[in-house]
Amino acid sequence: MQHKHIPLKRQRDVGEIITVYFEFFKQNFKPFLNIFISYNGLFILGFLGVSYLLVTGFVGTFVNTPVYGIDTDTSNYQAYFIGGIIGFIILFVVTAILNYSLAAAYMIQYEKNKGETVEKSQVWETVKQNLGKIILFIVLMILMYFLVMVVGMVISFIPLLGTIAYYILVLAYNGWMGLSFMAMINDNKEVTDAFGEGWKLLKSFFWKSVLSNLVIGMLLGILMMVVLMVPGILIGVYAFHSLDTGVDLANSAVANVIWTLALALLLILYTLNQSMIQFVNGLLYYSLHEETYNEATRERIENIGAGE
Repeated sequence: MQHKHIPLKRQRDVGEIITVYFEFFKQNFKPFLNIFISYNGLFILGFLGVSYLLVTGFVGTFVNTPVYGIDTDTSNYQAYFIGGIIGFIILFVVTAILNYSLAAAYMIQYEKNKGETVEKSQVWETVKQNLGKIILFIVLMILMYFLVMVVGMVISFIPLLGTIAYYILVLAYNGWMGLSFMAMINDNKEVTDAFGEGWKLLKSFFWKSVLSNLVIGMLLGILMMVVLMVPGILIGVYAFHSLDTGVDLANSAVANVIWTLALALLLILYTLNQSMIQFVNGLLYYSLHEETYNEATRERIENIGAGE
């Protein structure tokens, strides 16, 4: 199916990047969601299982906490809770690798296809071809994240300015990682070269990168809260009605199912949000790359000359 193609390789300011991002989001959210579900189906079931362990373990430990000298064995519930945390960490890392990659590969195929429908096989083939580099990239990214957190914690002790500097540091880090990842996949660079290219673009267009991530990140956060508002209200009404009628929520099987589904939905939306954030940096990458190298501009000029 032919869509109106949104050219990604254009020089844009922050306002234009934000506008084009949501135009791209509106056009591509449904087809990307189909790809997201196709490759995340097993992980969605995994998040349901993790949510069950977390809810069961937390509620069981809370309800059976020893009081007034009465000993109660909570080891099973604690094991559920710990197992849920470990499962969540593993799923988080795996889905971060997958969805970070899917978003980047989707944007690359979208630009290549120029409006034609992006097939999920094309996206997966791009990911598969770069899987080794992707895993190494994510490992290094996680290690650098801990370093950024340490630096951020140190500077955050400075009153007011430290907090602002901390958030700017995190936004800059997110921009650097996103730009580097796109450089690695789009330009077929090695991991270290990709980090260098991402750093070069970030350093040259620092505030454009930070502000784009800040504004779109905030808007996506608001959108996520709006999406969660409906199930949140329904759960609140159920909890209020249950308390009003004397239902013991801590020992209610129905309540546990509802809490499990709600937590699973939150975790799934969070992983989807990872992809949406990478779309920001994908669009930013094409804009900054074009502003630096003018490749698409020169190509258009050559095509005009060839047409004459």
